[in-house]
Amino acid sequence: MQALIDTVQRNCDICDARHGSDFGMCTYLLKMRELYRWERDLPLGAPLGKDDVGDWLTTREAHLASLQDADFAELSIGGRSIDPFDAEAVNDAVALHGLVYSAGLVDGARPHFFLAELEGERRADTGFLLRVSGRELARCLSAPPAMTRGATIFLRRESLRRLLWEKYESWLWSRPHNAMARALAFYPFETALNDALDAMTVAEMAVIEAHERGEYHAGLDLGEGWEAMLLDISLTPAELMARAVRDHLADCTHTLPMLLESGREPSLHLFIANLGAMRKQLFPSVVTAYQGWMETGDNAGFLDLVQRGAAHWRALALQLLALHAEHRDQSAVPIARTVESAFL
Repeated sequence: MQALIDTVQRNCDICDARHGSDFGMCTYLLKMRELYRWERDLPLGAPLGKDDVGDWLTTREAHLASLQDADFAELSIGGRSIDPFDAEAVNDAVALHGLVYSAGLVDGARPHFFLAELEGERRADTGFLLRVSGRELARCLSAPPAMTRGATIFLRRESLRRLLWEKYESWLWSRPHNAMARALAFYPFETALNDALDAMTVAEMAVIEAHERGEYHAGLDLGEGWEAMLLDISLTPAELMARAVRDHLADCTHTLPMLLESGREPSLHLFIANLGAMRKQLFPSVVTAYQGWMETGDNAGFLDLVQRGAAHWRALALQLLALHAEHRDQSAVPIARTVESAFL
């Protein structure tokens, strides 16, 4: 399998060569530092030698520069050559080796691949296949902990654990008294880092699964036109807004109802802590509802908002699809204007 791992990693490196510059400089350097830790198999929290990282970064950027114009390679498995974007064919071929593979497009229509050890899979009664991965063997600079590809949901345990570590490390810089601090307080980060990360990862695996279930059902509801719309508005503010609308729809139908159950308080704090600027801007009342819950301990108002939110975000998503049907590749501006007038 080493030849396969090397080929997938080269395809991942081509993705990074083409799109690594899409990140801001600070984000790019942080992601490169964690990629160095992953590549060297260093423990999370282990100090990194400044000179070692610098030398690796110089070498890696030269390597990426050499791949700027390279084509993605087909994957050779069992005497067959398979298109790297034919994820199901690859998964059929690597299943006997206990591996899982994913390929597709992420934000901004960027290609994305990963290959990992398969922890398990199960088919839900609603039709999708859930695949859970463990140790990652090949990955891109960006490593989202969960993805929905058609009727398959991928949950990446190692990527989630690393993401949680990065969130914790960032919080350590100034230790603000915020939602992140409240989430961390439920775990022994100060005394047993690995145990804390393991426990938080277990809890958050359920959360990202709930979100991806919401994404899957949103996909069934909205249809294939949604992905066509995203391609036509890719790399515009409208794309970020449309993705945020669908994220809110998934969360109001699946994630938040679960988080508002008793015993999910740490994950609810973490959910609020991880809301990005775009999602907060579109849905300011979710932060207000969280603050109300913090002050009173009563989640009735929060639950009411979630129910209203599910209807609001679905109606808005359908409106965006209608705008795209009318304007096609000129729909970015009307979509952005419509979202800007529909904050909740």
